[in-house]
Amino acid sequence: MAEYKMILDLDTGIDDALAIAYALATPESDLIGIVGSYGNILVEQGVQNSLDLLEMLIHTEVPVYQGLSHSSTTDHFDVMPISAQIHGKNGIGEVEIPTAKRKAETMSGPDFFIEAAHKYGKKLLIVPTGPLTNLAAAIKKDPEIVNLVGRVTLMGGALTVPGNVNPVTEANINQDPEAADFVFRSGIPLTMVGLDVTTRTLLTTKETQKWRDLGTFAGQKYADIVDYYIDAYKVTSPHLGGCALHDPLAVGVAVESSLVTTLALDMKVDTEGPYAGRTIGDETKVNNPNPISKAAIGVNKDKFLDEFMEKLTKLFAEAN
Repeated sequence: MAEYKMILDLDTGIDDALAIAYALATPESDLIGIVGSYGNILVEQGVQNSLDLLEMLIHTEVPVYQGLSHSSTTDHFDVMPISAQIHGKNGIGEVEIPTAKRKAETMSGPDFFIEAAHKYGKKLLIVPTGPLTNLAAAIKKDPEIVNLVGRVTLMGGALTVPGNVNPVTEANINQDPEAADFVFRSGIPLTMVGLDVTTRTLLTTKETQKWRDLGTFAGQKYADIVDYYIDAYKVTSPHLGGCALHDPLAVGVAVESSLVTTLALDMKVDTEGPYAGRTIGDETKVNNPNPISKAAIGVNKDKFLDEFMEKLTKLFAEAN
C-alpha cells in the first residue's frame, strides 16, 4: 500500500512525459490523476499526450482531467516558438504513438484538486510542472484546501541561478506570474524545485540507448522522444552536455525530500515591471521564524539519476 497519493499537473511535453513514467514507477505513491495544463503545448494537446502515454505504458487506470487553457490574466494562449523547438510541435518530439481509446474526465482539473484534497488530506502530494494556473484556481474556489494537502512540490522558478526566459524568470512561472504569486503566498506547504537543481540532473544518449536496447515498444518510443530533447538542448544549452530532467526531479523530491537540500524561505513572485516572474524571498515575511515554503538549492544528482534509470528501465521493460 503506497504511503501517498499523487496528482501531476502537466503541460505534457518531453520532460513531463518522463515525469509521468517516473510517477508510475514510484511505489511510495499512487498516481491518482493527471491534470492538463498549457505551456509547452496547448492544453488539449497536453491532455491527449498524457492519455496516449498512459495507454502506451499500460496504465489506463489513471484518469486525466483538463485544466484551464490560458493564464489567469489573459483570454488565450499561444505556444512560444522556443517551446515548439524544444518539445516539438506535438509536445513529444514529433514522435508518433498510438492514440488512446479513452477520453479525459468531465470534471475540471481545479475541481479534481479540491475533491482529492478533501478525500486524501495530508496524504495528497500535488506536483505541478507547468504554470500554477490550475492550482491557483482551485485555492480561490476552496481556500480550505491550503490546510488540507500534504505538500505541493513544483517544478518552476529559479532562486540562485538565472532564469531561462530572461535573466530572472523561469518558463513555468513566466506563463502566469500572478497565479504563481497567489499560490506562493497562499500558505499552502510548498517546495520549489527550480532551475537551481534541475539543470544539474542530466540525461544523455547513453541512457536512452539502454531503453532502446530493451526491445520494447515503450522503450523505443521514449528513447526517440528523449533523443529529440537531447538534440534540442545541443542548440539551446550546449554547455550542459545533455537534457535536464526538470519535471521528473520534482516527482522524485515529492516522495523523497532528501534528494535535495533546501532553504526554508517564504517566497513571492514579482508580477510587474522588468522583474515580472522572478521567484524571490518575501520581504514582508523576512522575520517569520517558521517559513512554510522551501526552495531547493542542492541535489544529490547521482542518487537521483540512478533511481530514475532503474525505475524507468523496469517500467519500459514491463510495458510490452
